[in-house]
Amino acid sequence: MTAMIEVEALHTYYGDSHILRGVAARIPAATSVGLLGRNGMGKTTLIRSLMGYVRPARGGVRCDGASVMGWAPERMARLGIGYVPEGRGIFPNLSVRENLVMAARAGVDGRREWTYDRVLATFPRLSERLGHGGQQLSGGEQQMLSIGRALMTNPRLLILDEATEGLAPLIVAEIWRVIEAIRQTGISTLIVDRDWRRVLHHTEQALVMEKGEIVLSGDSASLLADPHALSERLGV
Repeated sequence: MTAMIEVEALHTYYGDSHILRGVAARIPAATSVGLLGRNGMGKTTLIRSLMGYVRPARGGVRCDGASVMGWAPERMARLGIGYVPEGRGIFPNLSVRENLVMAARAGVDGRREWTYDRVLATFPRLSERLGHGGQQLSGGEQQMLSIGRALMTNPRLLILDEATEGLAPLIVAEIWRVIEAIRQTGISTLIVDRDWRRVLHHTEQALVMEKGEIVLSGDSASLLADPHALSERLGV
């Protein structure tokens, strides 16, 4: 399958700390990929490296076969990559409506499949809070807003970093319902979450990181059928 995003022998440092150690990974078009690993293994650093928030020391990042190594985050966004960061990253002083509308744009192919109305239909709770400021929302509502805002950019790839962390079980179930709905539309997804079983249920492929390296990869169904393969890597 054609790779939308491809990472080649990527090395990233924070000061003297060598975080990513020759990571190679690919995200095919119209495919959901899970990124698994214990805390501190480099998952968020990998995301931030390919998104341009952190500049890798060496290696390569390619999009649709062309090098995008070192591109700024706004340039990566223009390629059709939506990002829901850990911590949500909404604008607390803007209303729900303003958070959504300010992000609205057509996709790279000119399509506007994810409209304001469609996002509100996907997250009915937000439609009841359009005039509320971001800081007035619950944690679950903020996460819905963060995902909805990313969808308003009509992305080809949506990256979700710990989208269910710290949320109540009912909200977690709702977030996973939406993730599956997004997957069914053909948008590629890269999903980081501690609930590895749910990640594997909602993806086609998975990568497992340990100490800054990809140590296990394969199709999600096979990994789900053989949990012992994950036990050493994830401590499950």
